[in-house]
Amino acid sequence: MNNFTRTITLLLAFVALPATAEVRVFACEPEWAALAGEIGGDLVSADSATTGLQDVHHIDARPSLIARLRQADLLVCTGAGLEAGWLPVLLRRANNARVQPGKPGYMEATTYVGMLGRPERVDRSAGDIHAQGNPHIQLDARNFLAVADELADRLAQIDPANAAQYRAGLADFRQRWQAALDGWSRDTASLQGMPIVVHHDAWVYLVDWLQLQQLATLEPLPGVPPSSSHLSRLLQQLEGSDAAAIIHSSYQSPRAANWLAERTSLPVVELPATIGGTPAATDLFSLFDDITARLGTVAP
Repeated sequence: MNNFTRTITLLLAFVALPATAEVRVFACEPEWAALAGEIGGDLVSADSATTGLQDVHHIDARPSLIARLRQADLLVCTGAGLEAGWLPVLLRRANNARVQPGKPGYMEATTYVGMLGRPERVDRSAGDIHAQGNPHIQLDARNFLAVADELADRLAQIDPANAAQYRAGLADFRQRWQAALDGWSRDTASLQGMPIVVHHDAWVYLVDWLQLQQLATLEPLPGVPPSSSHLSRLLQQLEGSDAAAIIHSSYQSPRAANWLAERTSLPVVELPATIGGTPAATDLFSLFDDITARLGTVAP
């Protein structure tokens, strides 16, 4: 074989090598990007359209997000109308057939868990409500198991050559997550029945999981900022109550919570609603470590 023939043979062999490409995951929220990483490891490249310090209801459909969605193989969002104000715009402008509704590359996490807070009627006069139910499912740690099962299936559909690795990643995550759930259950046993006041009605899943008692909400209606008259009524309502704390998310202004705290002597507890909401909440496991630890500071 002469040098020219050898060179051509080597080039053809190089071209024939299978390309190894990561599955590109576009997550609407940090928790789903993190979950994709837990299952897929180095096989996936996942990032989030939002951060833990943003109100995910109100996001701008920026050109950078459109560009990222255009390249995505899998879109994972919460769904149930949470991203209704911006995701349809992204989908239309990105024009990526792989991640359109009905395709394997489009996934809404709320489809796979039991929804709480489904309204009997949908009326704008009731505030920012969601017809399918309260979408903030990420605040019940138990919900991640069902979403993880579906996410692993989607990754295997999109990348069948690595299906066995996704199944192994899922099994590993489920084992570690169940151990963490058992630990959080032990750590929060003293919180059961603890009465709290919340800023926004996003905490129903946390309340249900930890068996807390939600006494009142700072917002008069979901998504409607607290008014002075509403706060004054709350102050009267809480007189003589056994409320233990006022809860608000990291992305929300603490002004209303602080106003009420000054007049009731209740502690204000800032909780991360997702990864990145506090410095300690750096991944899925530390998110709930931080939530449970912060609530533990006001346990009866």
